[in-house]
Amino acid sequence: MTRIVAGDSAVPKRKRAIEAALAIGLVLLIAVGAIVASNISRNTEAQAAEPTPAAALKLGYFGNVTHAPALVGIRKGFLAEALGNTALSTESFNAGPAAIEALNAGAIDAAYIGPNPAINSFVKSSGESVKVIAGAAAGGAQLVVKPGINSAADLKGKTLASPQLGGTQDVALRAWLADQGYKTSVDGSGDVNINPTDNAQTLKLFQDGKLDGAWLPEPWASRLVLQAGAKVLVDEKDLWDGSGTGKPGEFPTTVLIVNRTFAANHPETVKALLVGHAKSVAWLNEAPEQEKAAVINAGLQESAGAALADDVLARSLANITFTLDPLAGSYPRLLEDGVNAGTTKQADLNGLFDLRALNEVSAANGTSKISAAGLGQD
Repeated sequence: MTRIVAGDSAVPKRKRAIEAALAIGLVLLIAVGAIVASNISRNTEAQAAEPTPAAALKLGYFGNVTHAPALVGIRKGFLAEALGNTALSTESFNAGPAAIEALNAGAIDAAYIGPNPAINSFVKSSGESVKVIAGAAAGGAQLVVKPGINSAADLKGKTLASPQLGGTQDVALRAWLADQGYKTSVDGSGDVNINPTDNAQTLKLFQDGKLDGAWLPEPWASRLVLQAGAKVLVDEKDLWDGSGTGKPGEFPTTVLIVNRTFAANHPETVKALLVGHAKSVAWLNEAPEQEKAAVINAGLQESAGAALADDVLARSLANITFTLDPLAGSYPRLLEDGVNAGTTKQADLNGLFDLRALNEVSAANGTSKISAAGLGQD
């Protein structure tokens, strides 16, 4: 029973109670809304800051047998399949320094490349440009010369070619000549003249008698031997005793690198690229020889404009090991050779390698961990 006092009414009291309750409820609702909005805002900001898969990946490679993991990965669809919704586009290059320029300019995001151009880019950018994320090929480089040249002593005053100044074979040639007591210069002068030349042009110049030899990757070493009458003076595998890698005769010829900013923004895309790359390397090591040759030749036809003769391709493949190991322990020597050749400067290579995603992929495939040799993360 409600007590009624003169001048008052029961209705207003009830109204004030309802209004008070509504006011309290509104305050609580606003508070809860603010909390929810704050959480949503934080989540949105966190999501915006999180790395995301790339919409596209632009990949560079060479039309060489030493880049067969790229040729196979593209031709067999391993790379595109692993990348899923990330669109894959590719561009073929003739030598490493040109590919590095494209990578640093943003024209490509990742590349199959020789180790010395990767080192040069890392050094010049103080570690800000590229990361080596996997190996691709080891071996497959030789110094081939005219039949009348029988030793290093016969090279004085001769003209030799390399694919490009500062490239992996260019540095190897200059380092070997220095060990033989010869002086060379990046301007081409010296006891032995070194003329950096496009590989296809090197073949023609040698056939025309205008070059005395060249330090070349496959298949060009094999082409000069089998199609132009050259002979092998130095097989580079004989210069590597396994120091730093534990793998005598193996030296890095091709590695897979990625633009550092791209890797930071899209780590899942980089990992997907490595999944496809690992499939390519595994296929190369397991496929029947005839099928392997057919796929590689189809890739060379597309990227370089011509397939290889059967004997050239067979000789090339016999000289190459396809591997995910970038042989990081060899890089201090590669750097030293570049410094002595005058194509790079002394630097700390720590941070050049990031093999964490590669080792995740390797572990999933049941293979052992690959070492960065103290030059990065593994």
